[in-house]
Amino acid sequence: MRLRALLDTDALGLKLLGGEDELDRSVRGVMTTDLRDPSRYLSGGELVLTGLAWRRDAADSEPFVRLLVQAQVAALAAGEAELGSVPEDLVVACARHRLPLFAVHESVAFATITEHVVRQVSGERAGDLAAVVDRHRRMMTSGPAGGGPDVVLDLLGSDLDLRAWVLSPTGRQVAGPKDAEPALPAEVCAKLAAEHLAATRTGRRAPHRVAVGSTTYSLFPVRGRGQPPVTPPGARAPQGAGAGRDVRETVLSDWLLVVEADAGDWAEERLDLLYGVTQLIAVERDRRDAARTVRRRLAQEVLELVQTGAAPAEIAARLRVAAPVLLPGLGAAPHWQVVVARVEWEDGDEQTGRVAQTLLEEILVDPHATGPEQSDRIAVAHTGGEAVALVPLPAVATEHDGSEAGVLAEALLESVREPLSAGLDGDGRVTLGVSAAVHSAEGLRGALEEARHARRVAAARPGRVCAAGHQELASHVLLLPFVPDDVRRAFTARLLDPLRDYDRRHRAELIPTLEAFLDSDGSWTRCANRLHLHVNTLRYRVGRIEQLTGRDLSRLEDKLDFFLALRMS
Repeated sequence: MRLRALLDTDALGLKLLGGEDELDRSVRGVMTTDLRDPSRYLSGGELVLTGLAWRRDAADSEPFVRLLVQAQVAALAAGEAELGSVPEDLVVACARHRLPLFAVHESVAFATITEHVVRQVSGERAGDLAAVVDRHRRMMTSGPAGGGPDVVLDLLGSDLDLRAWVLSPTGRQVAGPKDAEPALPAEVCAKLAAEHLAATRTGRRAPHRVAVGSTTYSLFPVRGRGQPPVTPPGARAPQGAGAGRDVRETVLSDWLLVVEADAGDWAEERLDLLYGVTQLIAVERDRRDAARTVRRRLAQEVLELVQTGAAPAEIAARLRVAAPVLLPGLGAAPHWQVVVARVEWEDGDEQTGRVAQTLLEEILVDPHATGPEQSDRIAVAHTGGEAVALVPLPAVATEHDGSEAGVLAEALLESVREPLSAGLDGDGRVTLGVSAAVHSAEGLRGALEEARHARRVAAARPGRVCAAGHQELASHVLLLPFVPDDVRRAFTARLLDPLRDYDRRHRAELIPTLEAFLDSDGSWTRCANRLHLHVNTLRYRVGRIEQLTGRDLSRLEDKLDFFLALRMS
């Protein structure tokens, strides 16, 4: 706003005392001070309000005004309440330095002037930003991308002083302001994503406000193509196609805009601007989804060939086409892993393949990587309610135990478990299975079956978000999830309940002793050292275990039974 506009508002009670030629200066903010040197708190363009408590005599005015001019403030407004009128020495000093000076009537509170200036400046900034955003939207929808979400977030920072980030549904940072240091911590991102998914599932109207420590964030959904836009408060919800879609179709794939501010008391114009920003970001999201079409088609073609039992030579030819797309510059076809994912809802909805496809593309991205292009090397197909990913491994490393490294099942879910559990909201599950690496087209069919089998092992476990890898398919652990619950309970009760009862009555430690004995492979010395017991005390405890259960811990069969009972309990 211009200084001239302040004189046009009678409610402010301002009287111009000097600087009429400077009234076209822009006001970018307001500050109230009675410090003798307030320059450290000024950034330029402010209207400075003062009650003159800093002035002891006429000699104080000149240095005070000189400091304001050096800080490039827009004008000075002095209150009349303290001295009855503005001192002549201050008028002279302002005239000498060409600093506009206003007198504030004693009946007008500084808070009234501050509120008016902030409201006007904020409104003008919002209007300017809205025009920039609208121009940017037209550029992005009619031609090449104009810089992606980062450009929009930088505009929010520079024009509205709002720090904002774009997060994926799993809490990975897709975009953020360039000057945001430090970046949002991973645990904060996960919490914000979880709150957003939970709010979306329960139908709460956006923006969702979340407090993390002493900071409040406002969360705005970024809706993709074919979805109804976010409805601002007070507006009618959209009708017709897409208005009644099940939120479960997109809740696990939508991006969200995080703004470091409490939007609860924002004016409608400011909220409308942020909704416009989400639509602008959605254009970029849709553009990147469209760019995935080639990779998805390649994966779909390979999957169909593998499932229909095509000749290995035909599959190998298709993989040679896929490798340069997924790994540009790679000389030879890489090794591959297969990852299978399924999203299931308790009502038995089977049309979840596309949801699982989008979600798996996100899960397979390094959670510490930023930017939307990190998924460019992931090809995910879907069939029925299942998503299948071909993960290229250009140079398969080797773990210390000699096994080949690659995608690890549990590591995939480590950083996404919290937000996904919130998005599933008690009536859905995500399960994943991961195959070993294969070195040729001949191994892909077996890798697909291995990944599917591992996913079934994960599905047999408790929890909303579970994964299993190929390493577990060669272990007794594979068998345990498929044992019926009533058989588990009867088996463990028969072997372990007598020991638990004894421990409870006598404050003994037979169960921990049994676990340590089995972990020590039946070695009396190692077990005694581990438990810090004398060997004779250990022999007494083991004898008591055998007496209470009727088993013999020197026999392999009884050791195995105790081992399985402890695992299943």
